[in-house]
Amino acid sequence: MQKATAPHSTKKLSVYFITSVAALGGLLFGYDTGVISGAQLFLVKTFSLNPQQQELAVSAVLIGAIIGAIVAGKVNDAFGRKRTLLLLAVIFTLGALLTAVSPNYTLFLIFRAIVGLGIGAAASVVPVYISEMAPFQMRGKLVTFNQLAITIGIAVSYWVDLAFAHAGMGWPPMFATAAIPGLLLFLGMLMSPETPRWYASRGRWVEARQVLERIEGADPEFEIAEIHTSLSVEQHQGRIRDLFTPGVRMALLVGVGLAVFQQFVGINTVIYYAPTIFQSAGVSSASSAILATSVVGVVNVLATIVALLLLDKAGRRVLLISGCIGMIIGLALLGAIFATGAGNAGLLTLLALMIYIISFAISMGPVFWLMSAEVFPTSVRGAGASVCSFSNWVANFIVSVTFLSLIGGIGTAHTFWLYAVIGVAALIFCWYLVPETKGKTLEQIEAYWNNGRRWIKPSTLSKARLKPTP
Repeated sequence: MQKATAPHSTKKLSVYFITSVAALGGLLFGYDTGVISGAQLFLVKTFSLNPQQQELAVSAVLIGAIIGAIVAGKVNDAFGRKRTLLLLAVIFTLGALLTAVSPNYTLFLIFRAIVGLGIGAAASVVPVYISEMAPFQMRGKLVTFNQLAITIGIAVSYWVDLAFAHAGMGWPPMFATAAIPGLLLFLGMLMSPETPRWYASRGRWVEARQVLERIEGADPEFEIAEIHTSLSVEQHQGRIRDLFTPGVRMALLVGVGLAVFQQFVGINTVIYYAPTIFQSAGVSSASSAILATSVVGVVNVLATIVALLLLDKAGRRVLLISGCIGMIIGLALLGAIFATGAGNAGLLTLLALMIYIISFAISMGPVFWLMSAEVFPTSVRGAGASVCSFSNWVANFIVSVTFLSLIGGIGTAHTFWLYAVIGVAALIFCWYLVPETKGKTLEQIEAYWNNGRRWIKPSTLSKARLKPTP
């Protein structure tokens, strides 16, 4: 492998510029998952798709995402964060252009799966790059910006779908537009450095310090010391089988449970199929259905901003429980609307979906990703987060590939009621099993699991650490 070189320029780098560039990967994640929502209305006509083929057209990207999530870690560590993001930029850009010129259904599926590789990898690579470039006092705020970028990408995809649908240009330009942020990501990463932590992991401490000295607001001495500590901890990282040891099994159950419930409450039936849902509710034209979907996308962004402000104030468990209640209400209302054939069904569907999406965006949306890293002891944190991410992508695929089949088998109303029942199960799960980790150190959370799911006072924990071993 060619040795990467650190830049020797003394010009300071803005951490906001670096974060914004990397977050384009998150925006592309959101855009390429959301764009299928409006595009499928036209794909069905172009390729004469039946419901099962339509489900596969929607879900093909998730097949690639599962693979991308599996291989991303090794590629990220072997080639570095910068090179991996440059590779993802190429995948996103070429994937967008190839999808737009797909001459048949089979090639469309292949090209969407290629884009999925980028999505699955970006889900982990982008937060890692941002966290390793951000000064310690800004790390939490800057990493959560990636979650916001994903929701912005989804919202942008809806409005782009609307613009091209209104112009009568069909689905190809909807996918091709993703090449623009893909190219910007590539150019931006060319101007951005490799992370100091990756240099340090390769024993290249001089280059690591040079990067830190160029970042505005960074404290090179403190950051170098922190990197030394984290690398020392990672030498003792556990394997996946260590997740099944006593004291860790419950943490694994909570992490994987949140991963699965986040998808099984049906969120991606809204992200991927909202225009189809609106048309089922009586919204006749494709443009009107996509317009209603675009409103939902904007609400999703605004609710996510609120959630990021509340995470460290209201607490994770409070948001999860209140969000589950809101989702149950929204899903039950959707089922009732379709069961009764209510008048003004389009408007009522929009209101019910807004209740649902706001509830999800302040709860399961951001809280799962945060807690999947928080709940695990340090020695198995990487393995635990990886298992949770994989479980989430698989659950995402299962939901998206079965939605239209469920509607055809049990009806639209009963499908949403089924998701509402799963929401009740999620509420019970969160109420009885998910701990409140707000204000708790990672050490306290680890002690919570080892102490039979009972919190230990910080003073008691400190004494236990100081007590000599017999």
